[in-house]
Amino acid sequence: MGVKVSVVVPVSEPGPDDDAFDACVRSLLEQTMPSDEYEVIFADDRSDDGTRERLDAVAAVRPNVRVLHLEHTGSPVRGRNVGLAVARGEYVYLLGRRDRLERVALEAMYRAAVEADADVLIGRLVQGDSPPPRAFSRNRERADVMRDRLLTLPTAHKLFRRAFLDSREIRFAEVEPELSEQAFVLKAYLTAKVITVLADQVCCHIGAEPERPADPAGHAAGIRAVLDVVDAHSDSQEQRERLYVHLFRTAVLRPLGGRQLPAARADQRPALFAALRDLTRERFPEALDAFLPVHLRARAVLVRSGDLGRLVALSEASRGISLRAELRDVRWEEDVLLLDLAVEIVDAQGAPVTLTAAGDRLLWTPPLGGFTLPPRLADVTESVERARMEVYIRHVDYGLIFFLPVSGEMCRSREGDRVRLWAVGRARLDVGTAGLGRPLRSGEWEVHVRMHSGAHQARTRVAGHRGAQLSCVGVLAERPRKLVIPCWSEQRELSVCVEPKSFAESITLVSPGAAVTHRDGSVFVVLPVPYVPPSGGPPAELVLRHVANRSRVVSVPALVEPGVPGRYPGQLVAKVAVRRFAGEGHIGPGVWAPRLRVDGKESDLRFVLEMARGGRVRVEAGAEPGKLVPKRSAPARLATRLPGGGYLLRLARAIQQRYLPATPEE
Repeated sequence: MGVKVSVVVPVSEPGPDDDAFDACVRSLLEQTMPSDEYEVIFADDRSDDGTRERLDAVAAVRPNVRVLHLEHTGSPVRGRNVGLAVARGEYVYLLGRRDRLERVALEAMYRAAVEADADVLIGRLVQGDSPPPRAFSRNRERADVMRDRLLTLPTAHKLFRRAFLDSREIRFAEVEPELSEQAFVLKAYLTAKVITVLADQVCCHIGAEPERPADPAGHAAGIRAVLDVVDAHSDSQEQRERLYVHLFRTAVLRPLGGRQLPAARADQRPALFAALRDLTRERFPEALDAFLPVHLRARAVLVRSGDLGRLVALSEASRGISLRAELRDVRWEEDVLLLDLAVEIVDAQGAPVTLTAAGDRLLWTPPLGGFTLPPRLADVTESVERARMEVYIRHVDYGLIFFLPVSGEMCRSREGDRVRLWAVGRARLDVGTAGLGRPLRSGEWEVHVRMHSGAHQARTRVAGHRGAQLSCVGVLAERPRKLVIPCWSEQRELSVCVEPKSFAESITLVSPGAAVTHRDGSVFVVLPVPYVPPSGGPPAELVLRHVANRSRVVSVPALVEPGVPGRYPGQLVAKVAVRRFAGEGHIGPGVWAPRLRVDGKESDLRFVLEMARGGRVRVEAGAEPGKLVPKRSAPARLATRLPGGGYLLRLARAIQQRYLPATPEE
């Protein structure tokens, strides 16, 4: 049987300690596809850090691994082209040296490509904590470039039929690597007969690439190469214009705003701005501006007018836009977790971002004094009609991301000529189907929310205020039955844990809900228990260790008792003796870090106990040991009562934090 898939990986001095490259290599060698059915081609860019020898050693014992030793260019472009030229597979997959494949990736993608007779197959990608593009909302056997938003997937992480690439003479242009990829992929998109999207199987995890030195002329040349592909292969004027708008947004206006332009070195801005200004005037007609999001319309106006100063000022003034999310309720409806949310986009000061009412139209005002847009460009009425809230979950360890179904509405209020927008909605988390119809993987899942307002877009974690409680319990959901627990992370952000590894971990997850009760010279530490096994749970101990003096340890038994109806089924209660002075068998003044000991193993709990000298004990949920703000000393308290003493105290603290070394951890 011939080679089904060739994987081409350009390599350039990853270094012997590059964990990402090691993970990349392991993922390629551990594929479920039989080794005689796929090959791996490493195109080495004359690495002199030992990588060449490491790869040669792998190839010596792996018949399906080949290493190409190339002359140094500093770019992955030549390595990709040479790899494509020598590949023997029916299909070719292009991977970066910091990326890694899931074990089943090649087998799953090849099977789907053959079934669909696809020229191009796009397997689901995971990249950092960014939400997945809408192109991955479902499987698509015959995807359309524009309708299915394939332009949001411009990288070369795809399975290409090798005969198709050869017949269309599709190769990587010698331009900036990212734009070379985009030109390659776009030509494939526009000339392929069948493009297939495999959305329900994660195939590739994309690693972060280091930033390259700015090359304004090279960037502009790369954009021209992509535009030439559009001009040569667009099948209609409408498609050509839509592609031009997309490239204007992503390749020209995006690098000239947001966080990128203010963060760029001041001496680099003029060259980048001049190159992209000239390109804009040359290739992007002003009529395209009306199809841009409103904040990019403002950016386009300043680029065309050559006003770099105002462009930088607009980018800086726009920073700080964020999303405020209020978690109103969390509850179970049988096996489905319901999340009631209200979200609103706010500025850097926390004030709601509003729009201007002009008759029956809504206008956006740039956050820059003395700069306004013509009404035809400032009008966001139609965009506001498409405003929405989205909720998605992200696996803490694997980075998998899935959107949840949300029902709700956009709300408006008007005061004078200002209109305020916010969204309210309910997200439904069904553990058995949330993974694109499949059960969720075991582990902890973060809950994120995103809002499109028509003028802005922002996202955030769903957080809880200090002292907020989750009025819900762990539930045995899905079949086979798995324990699912809503919980707060250590940063007081909402998560959902699917199938905790142990009884102790299930308690650790909800331990920010700990409370204390004083009685007869002791303090009772009460921890919620989200699920009580039929056996009542294994014997447990609460272990308290003094943060400042780690040799001081107090261990006491912890017993499971009935919990609070509607909140949690059980509670773990530990009686701890309290004294005002240090001694054996009791806690004294200071901060104490708790751990839960079950079956001889200890787990950190997500709170600390602080005992004042008067004997009172309080819980600080989510605090790290040693990170609590200490109480002021007597001289400090006296200083705050003197005229100007508070200012001097803050000044002294600021000087200490800025100029004195931090105290090392024990």
